Amino acid sequence: MAGFLDRAKEQAQSALNQGKQKVDELQQQRAGNDLLKQLGAAYYAEQRGSGSVQATQDALTALEAHIAAHGDGFLRGA
Repeated sequence: MAGFLDRAKEQAQSALNQGKQKVDELQQQRAGNDLLKQLGAAYYAEQRGSGSVQATQDALTALEAHIAAHGDGFLRGA
């Protein structure tokens, strides 16, 4: 009986870890999409004359930092 409970506990822990990993991935994708949206908005504002080159560069730098840390997988879904 103890072996069965140990296996059940291991399976439950594995499922929990997989769930946490999936949540983390989704949060990283969402953050990447938000940064991409901010870059687009900054570039649009710059082109329309109401934004600055610095704001666009800052948004690009933030996006590049996110990609360096978490990869560019979120770009494939866009």
